[in-house]
Amino acid sequence: MDILHFLQDAVDRRASDIFIIAGLPVTFKVNGQLLRADDGRLTPADSQALIQGAYALAGREIAIVEGGGDDDFSFALQGVSRFRISAYKQRGSLAAVIRVITFELPNPHDLGIPDGVLSLAEMQKGLVLVTGPAGCGKSTTLACVIDAINNSRSAHVITLEDPIEFLHRHKHSIVSQREVATDTQSYVTALRAALRQSPDVILLGEMRDHETISVAMTAAETGHLVLSTLHTVGAANTIDRVIDVFPPNQQQQVRVQLSMVLRAVVSQQLIPTVDGGLVPAFEILLANDAVRNMIRESKVHQIGGVIYSSSSQGMCDMDSSILRLFSDGVISRENALLYSTNPDTLARKLGGTGR
Repeated sequence: MDILHFLQDAVDRRASDIFIIAGLPVTFKVNGQLLRADDGRLTPADSQALIQGAYALAGREIAIVEGGGDDDFSFALQGVSRFRISAYKQRGSLAAVIRVITFELPNPHDLGIPDGVLSLAEMQKGLVLVTGPAGCGKSTTLACVIDAINNSRSAHVITLEDPIEFLHRHKHSIVSQREVATDTQSYVTALRAALRQSPDVILLGEMRDHETISVAMTAAETGHLVLSTLHTVGAANTIDRVIDVFPPNQQQQVRVQLSMVLRAVVSQQLIPTVDGGLVPAFEILLANDAVRNMIRESKVHQIGGVIYSSSSQGMCDMDSSILRLFSDGVISRENALLYSTNPDTLARKLGGTGR
């Protein structure tokens, strides 16, 4: 078995992920569906050999995962694609999930990313969060925003990623891309160093703990545009998550600080389409005076109402985005309700569409 064969096959199939797990054939995820290769089930020795091949292509030691049980890295194959690998042990054997990343940055309009999200590139300072479950396209959305900045502004953009996914060429901006574990010890170390590297924009791959969040908010407070992600669904849940990470005696101070630095929260999820593909649905919160007051006064639960009533300001609630996709015939009624934040209310609206 040759790992190169499966990597090329994944690209040809337009797969998003490759699963190498003993006991199953090599499996591809295509438009959210798992498709198994016809090469028979992998033995532990087969999975070890395939993963060893991936490590060889990346010029990396397999002893890292054999000793620690987990490893993340990325590499590129000229003329094929880039790949992000998460290798791990399961039931005593090696396994891996390989994400396929195209060399060229995707066209945001082809992906269904609205202009309201791309307009975040025009912001000069503050904190912008892109949130959603794992695998919903947060990194792709942020890459499109960074590319919009790169195409339109003279700025120093620093990206801190684990690992690097999309490669950005220097256009109008200078883009410095740093990978955790390869170029720097940690997000916090790199983020603190970035403040001394004359940044205009900082992309932080993920806000994992209160220390990272604290430094990110300080960076936003000092006049930088900070973009990052969280694994939350919905703007209100995101704000609560940021605050709840901190000890109770610090949370009021964090509320005040967050109310001052937050500029926008974009929440997204991928929904299966009627033709077998995937399409993103978005909720967009822009932090106006009403939102800032709600954050300071611990009335985050009221933010949903602000989003719903502020479409004229560029905001959009998740169910309105889903309703639009259903009305356009892109998604089914079943999936519209499944991915809705308020299925009962949406069901009443769908009832009047005749679909």
